[in-house]
Amino acid sequence: MTVYGSFPGSRPRRLRVNPVMRRMVAESRLHPANLILPAFVREGIDRPVPIAAMPGVVQHTLDTLRKAAVEAASVGVSGIMLFGVPEDAKKDAAGTAGTDPEGILQAAIRAVRAEVGDELIVMSDLCLDEYTDHGHCGVLDAEGRVDNDATLERYAEMAQVQADAGAHVVGPSGMMDGQIGVVREALDTIGKEEVSILAYTVKYSSAFYGPFREAVGSSLKGDRKTYQQDPANVREALRELALDVEEGADMVMVKPALPYLDVLARIASEAAVPVAAYQISGEYAMVEAAAEKGWIDRDAAIMETLTGIRRAGAGMILTYWATEVAEKLGAR
Repeated sequence: MTVYGSFPGSRPRRLRVNPVMRRMVAESRLHPANLILPAFVREGIDRPVPIAAMPGVVQHTLDTLRKAAVEAASVGVSGIMLFGVPEDAKKDAAGTAGTDPEGILQAAIRAVRAEVGDELIVMSDLCLDEYTDHGHCGVLDAEGRVDNDATLERYAEMAQVQADAGAHVVGPSGMMDGQIGVVREALDTIGKEEVSILAYTVKYSSAFYGPFREAVGSSLKGDRKTYQQDPANVREALRELALDVEEGADMVMVKPALPYLDVLARIASEAAVPVAAYQISGEYAMVEAAAEKGWIDRDAAIMETLTGIRRAGAGMILTYWATEVAEKLGAR
């Protein structure tokens, strides 16, 4: 091919010539401080229980949870989001194990705070689904529907026991209307003004939650489409954002992450508070399964997915790879 004059006049490839050049001009950077580790702790076990649908992830004992928290903090992970898994016999229609001061989640919060203090931000899932015998995120009315306002009363109780146990941040995830305002008032009433709220502002009714149901021993009957958001909608997400911030959310979240990067970008452009995204169990499982088959490069795929979430606007990313990735980033 004959090249005339200075054609082509612009050569973007000059900025891709080697790894150091690419790193220098990177527009989005992933750092351990961006990462939050979700972790499950199960009552009544004496050793970790592997989660079949999430290779490498376990239901922890209190002792192994402490170790996982220390490891995460040591490599610069910013936070740990705790999910409690009670014994089946303790589940009931009202999810009372979730508001028991001695319940498994409250015990886990105390254990992790005692182990790492303020070196890791301890976050707690504020929802009833792990504790109800029907598996829904709230209490049911006489017709079997989730009762929004009755559920808010339960969320207020949960917020208080989690804060008393030592949570730095509570994460109301049930998608009840008004939940952020009720939780904020409940915390302030007991003098816990310093406890932050990470609002699950945009939580879609997704097919990608499947492995999580195993992780928390879900008893769900039916689906959650009457309270989680419709995957077809984005304006609805912006409405939820406005409401949550008005009610007192300190941070907001989009969940899932990868199927909703467009929504994440919209939320990040509109929000005046920090924005998180949750790379959920199905996203994790897909990468692990494809890598196990030899179809993709596991490590490269992990970094690419997390970079994509960061590029879309998430300042915080909840990911089951948090500790592994933070360790690799620190070694660079």
